Amino acid sequence: MAGSVNKVMLIGNLGRDPEIKTMQNGSKVCNLSVATSETWKDKTSGERKEKTEWHRVVVFNENIINVCENYLKKGAKVFVEGQLETRKWTDQSGAEKYSTEVVLRQFRGELTMLDTKGGAGQSNDNGGNYDQRPQQQAAGGAQGGGNWQSSNKGNDFEDDIPF
Repeated sequence: MAGSVNKVMLIGNLGRDPEIKTMQNGSKVCNLSVATSETWKDKTSGERKEKTEWHRVVVFNENIINVCENYLKKGAKVFVEGQLETRKWTDQSGAEKYSTEVVLRQFRGELTMLDTKGGAGQSNDNGGNYDQRPQQQAAGGAQGGGNWQSSNKGNDFEDDIPF
């Protein structure tokens, strides 16, 4: 049995666009600001309350950095899995400071984009529609109960797919 576990899992929204920097050795690092929120109804007043926590996320994995750089924008919903690390640094006035961050290392860590098609933070060449079929087909296929072939006449598909 392991002596200890250091694992953090967050689902939240980006508070700003990813910040990509190049280190002195030429490798990249990505800084993310992830907000997690909880809401509840106050028992005494009955009003809705909300509390938001901000998390610093640092990514050292080149593949995840490429995803962050190309696909993530402020407001995007993400799942992040990494480990907590506290680093010590000295500010400009010479005072020692500490910063605790969720770190995604080269072979440890995960980032998953959770936005739906065309959601916040999504960008691509076809305006957020990730289904490459024409709109009529995408809508017909999602409704169910109908015959896909008959509701989408005019498309030249030669494949006889039974589903």
